[in-house]
Amino acid sequence: MQKLTALILTLTLIMSGCVFPGVYKINVQQGNIVTDEELTALTEGMPRSQVHAVMGTPLMLNPVDLSREYYVYTFQRSGGDIEEQRIVVYYDNDLFSHYEAQLLEETPAY
Repeated sequence: MQKLTALILTLTLIMSGCVFPGVYKINVQQGNIVTDEELTALTEGMPRSQVHAVMGTPLMLNPVDLSREYYVYTFQRSGGDIEEQRIVVYYDNDLFSHYEAQLLEETPAY
C-alpha cells in the first residue's frame, strides 16, 4: 500500500510539472540578422567576397546552383509562432546581381 501511494504521488508530481502555468519559455532567434543598411550597401557588380563582408556568411548554400545564397533569420517569442525573414542573393559570374527579400516588419533581436 505504501508503494502504491508513493507511485501515485510521484506520477501526480510528474504530470503536474508538464502543465504548470508558470514555466518560463525563452525567446529563440537563429540565423542571419540583416539590416536595411546592409541591403542598401549592396551594389550591382560587387564580388561575392565583398557581399560577404557586408552581409556576413550566408546560412545556406546550394551546392548545385552557386548563383544564389540564402540569408535566413527566424525568431520565436516565448514558445509562440515562428517569424521568418528570407533574403536570397543572386550572382552572375560571381558578381552580385540582385536580391529578393521577405523581411520582417521589425527585427525582434534589437
